Order: sequence, then structure tokens, then C-alpha cells
Amino acid sequence: MSPKHLEIVATRVIDQTLRSLPEPVRSAAAGCLVEVERMESSALHEEELPDDLLGLFEGFSHGEEDHSGDPGNLPRIRLFLDNLWDYAGGDRSQFREEVRITLLHELGHYLGLNEQQVEALGLA
Repeated sequence: MSPKHLEIVATRVIDQTLRSLPEPVRSAAAGCLVEVERMESSALHEEELPDDLLGLFEGFSHGEEDHSGDPGNLPRIRLFLDNLWDYAGGDRSQFREEVRITLLHELGHYLGLNEQQVEALGLA
């Protein structure tokens, strides 16, 4: 699937997933930017992160205050489409599911859950 098509499909899944959340969670999630990009073209690729990273939450968690004044600290979830596509084995249905799970996983971090708590919810 082309990068543009992956972006279109992922954006639809993201929108559907966010709309399906219970209202209190959906309201909280509105404070976190969700971006899709390719890992190979990301500036993060140069950092010490795994090459097969599916998603990443950055910034401050919901309910925390940002005292830095740095716009780069705003809460953001990044989903890496090329890695998600590879992880899904090139299967469109599996790609959609991996986008959904990865979004919910990273959203859990935004809401203040640690890795064990996210896993306990089945989002690992």
C-alpha cells in the first residue's frame, strides 16, 4: 500500500477509534495531538529509539501542567505507519487493528498509565 493510502486508512481508523471512546475519555483525548508519519522520514529515527517502534507518546500527561513554555512539550502521539504496516505483515485488516491498538496504547500513556497498566488493559 502506498504511504498516502496508509495515511488515509490510518486517519479513518484514528477518527473512528476516538469517536468510539466513552465521553470522559474522548474529552480528555481531545487535548492530545495525534500524528501519523513514516519512521524512516521521522527526525526521531536519528534518536536512540527502536527501528520497529509502532507508536510514541511525547509531552506531558493529561492533568499535568507544562511549566516549560516549550511548544515541543505539548502532548502528542505519533503513529509510525511504515512500521505498523510491516508489523501487520502487509495485511490491511491487521494494519487497521494495529493502528487502533497502538493509538489506544499511547492514549493510555497520555492518560497517565504506565506500561504495566496499559498491558493489563490488553493494549500491548
